[in-house]
Amino acid sequence: MTPETVECPNCGRSNPAWAQVCRTCGYALGRPGSIRAEPTSRVPTDQESLLSIGGAFGSIVVAIALGLLFSSMNPTPSGITSSTPTVRPTATPSQRPSASTSGSARAAASPTPKPLGTITFGTGFNRTTRQVVNPTTSFGPDMFLGYSVTTTQPFGVTTLSEDVVRVANGTETVVDPRANNQVRVSASAKIFGFLLSTNDLLKAWNGGGAFILRVYRGNEKIAEGHFTLRSG
Repeated sequence: MTPETVECPNCGRSNPAWAQVCRTCGYALGRPGSIRAEPTSRVPTDQESLLSIGGAFGSIVVAIALGLLFSSMNPTPSGITSSTPTVRPTATPSQRPSASTSGSARAAASPTPKPLGTITFGTGFNRTTRQVVNPTTSFGPDMFLGYSVTTTQPFGVTTLSEDVVRVANGTETVVDPRANNQVRVSASAKIFGFLLSTNDLLKAWNGGGAFILRVYRGNEKIAEGHFTLRSG
């Protein structure tokens, strides 16, 4: 305690020398040498104490007011937590191939390979050019049957083979097999041919009919031709 303060005999706290009551407990403070009466009230009545209490109360009021002001500026509904919703991608249903309208899928038929060459028939034959003369596909007795085989590229081999079949009622019958008809050619050539007697053919083939002549390079058919041989 200093000359400017007085100690409260009730709570022991220091008070200003001019205080009439303790600002802490409200105990009446008398002057030195005077008799101190028991406080009649615990509420301080001196000016300094009232100013101090009023300042503290004002600070509390200001703090509450500021809190209400900021709360009104950014309201948050009670019981609701602010959060960013998680966006989940929507599952895309997988596409299934549509069923074929037909009962079963059918593979496209492979085209038949086109022969590399052609066969031309005629009643005469040019031995220099190896080409036939008087083209025709119908022959009778006492005539000559000539044919020329022409390809778009060199034969590439020195031996070709031929077979002849008779066609009757949709059935083919071999009258001159490939094993018996080996033809010598030039590997660089693109054409060959022969001239034959129709009488010899009618005898060897036991009569006439509709025939097919096929020419092979190994097992590859390179040309095919149709002709008719009459027996009378």
